[in-house]
Formats: sequence, structure tokens, C-alpha cells
Amino acid sequence: MQWFVIHTKPRQEQRALENLQRQGFSVWLPTIDVEKVRRGKLTHVIEPMFSRYLFIQLDKTQSNWSPIRSTLGVSKLVSFGNVPAVVPDTLIESLRQVSGAQQELLLKEGDAVRFVSGPLQGLEGILQQRDGELRAMVLIELISQPQRINAQLSDLRPLAN
Repeated sequence: MQWFVIHTKPRQEQRALENLQRQGFSVWLPTIDVEKVRRGKLTHVIEPMFSRYLFIQLDKTQSNWSPIRSTLGVSKLVSFGNVPAVVPDTLIESLRQVSGAQQELLLKEGDAVRFVSGPLQGLEGILQQRDGELRAMVLIELISQPQRINAQLSDLRPLAN
């Protein structure tokens, strides 16, 4: 499996990500938190790290690449000539560390969060308190009852408002 770059239509990175994921592709959209003034107030907005680009992991010999071109939100697979551009795994890992560290710094008590990895992936909860630099206590609802869970900060991302 190797990483490749997808060029999306303008401001449709999230749409392309969701549609590719629905088709079973392993896709990653690196994001960053940006401070912007909206309606006279300073707010934090989560935006794509690279406007109009996201990453997809494919097997060069086994994957069916044909649905990618016709996916809603996708413009094209980035290529040089007829050869798709391969992204080194080390670059992806570095970007994940930067993106994850930046997101972890933003989390504060009372924030709504989503588990993005680990056994609780997909669940949402409320960050109760940070437990050191790498862990946090998260309140989630399991079996109709609130439960406190110790979690790695790297497994959590803030929910988009």
C-alpha cells in the first residue's frame, strides 16, 4: 500500500473525503486550527492543511482506481505524466504528528470530542479533564449511562461546530 495525492474541487475536500470513505478507500485529510475573525469575533476554525488536496492509500497493483475520478468532490488523482504521484510514508507520518499535536493542544475541558482511532473510534464525548500531557478523561454515553473513560489525547479530535 502506498499513499497518493488527490486534487479536489474547490472547497470540497470534506465531500471528497466522505464519498471516498463510503467506497471503502483509506483516505486522510490533514487539518489545522486557524483563528479567524467572523462577525467581529475571533473564532477557531478547522480547515484543511492543504487547500484542495487530500491523501489516499492504494495498492498499486490490486486497487480499482477507476471510481476515484468520478467521485463527487474529486477533481483528479495528481500525476506526473501518466504516473500517479507517490507520497512517502515518512512524509505522511510527519504530517500526522504535526496535525495531531496541533489538534491536541486545542482541546480543553468541556469540549465536545470524537475518538478518531483506537477501540472507541467514532464515539463522541465531552472532555472532562486533561490527565497529564498525553491523556485525558472523557465522558461518553454507553448503554444509556454516562461513563468516564481514560483516553490518549492523540485518539481525540474536537468536533466541528
